[in-house]
Amino acid sequence: MSSENQKIKNLGDFIKSRRERIKPDHASIDGRFGRRRTPGLRREEVAHLAGVSITWYTWLEQGRAVTASREVIESIGKALQLSSEEHLHLLRLANYGGERDSYPDAKEIYPDLQNIIDQLHYPAIIASSRTEVLAYNRMASEIIADFHAIPFEKRVMTRLIFTDPNLRSQLVNWKEFADYTLGVFRSNFDQKADDPWFEEFVLQMCKENEEFQTLWRLHDVQQKKAIHFTIDHLVGGRLYFQLNSFSNFNGNGNIHCCVFTPIEGTDTEQKLLNMVRK
Repeated sequence: MSSENQKIKNLGDFIKSRRERIKPDHASIDGRFGRRRTPGLRREEVAHLAGVSITWYTWLEQGRAVTASREVIESIGKALQLSSEEHLHLLRLANYGGERDSYPDAKEIYPDLQNIIDQLHYPAIIASSRTEVLAYNRMASEIIADFHAIPFEKRVMTRLIFTDPNLRSQLVNWKEFADYTLGVFRSNFDQKADDPWFEEFVLQMCKENEEFQTLWRLHDVQQKKAIHFTIDHLVGGRLYFQLNSFSNFNGNGNIHCCVFTPIEGTDTEQKLLNMVRK
């Protein structure tokens, strides 16, 4: 399947998942479509709310190559009651997002970027859009996961969140962080249909981890943003961080830096300093 056809399929899968989650009593639908036999809205109902033909909307869900104006895509997004993040994701899938990523995935990290994160006494990593951990500093390996002991092909944050037993047991807000991580990963997956790595990774994860598979089928998406990361560390005790991400290093849109910054008003900063001195 070509990358463009895969992207069209991703669009169809996404709007279908959004249609099926809507409760009929939350949409302005009258009784003209007869008795309801399935959860969520019918295709006919979404087509009616969006002002498009049922045939055309069905083709769109089925991943057929149909042409849609931005105005029509906007109408479908409104009918599906999308959040702002989901709305942006829909536009990008329909090639109206204004962001076309032509950069190759990073296969190496430049020494100067490693030097930058080595200067921090906060946990920090350099990652790809696949969430591969390309580089990390000492505190990241001590606080987040033992990156030294993890082979590169397994050193993927999306994988570690679901499969690393230590991280899973110590991460206090695991569910919130897992939802965020998978939502960002889903956005990248759908946008990078020309990268077969994503499909292979997801197939393997669905086989390995039932919880990943369940969440993946929801098609939930998120954009990168600041998020809390609270962990019960075996040495430092409870540590409170805010994860901040910085993207597009040296013109490469597939590289970003994640810095776990201690939250003010907690003793996390002092605990990290104590750990650095040891």
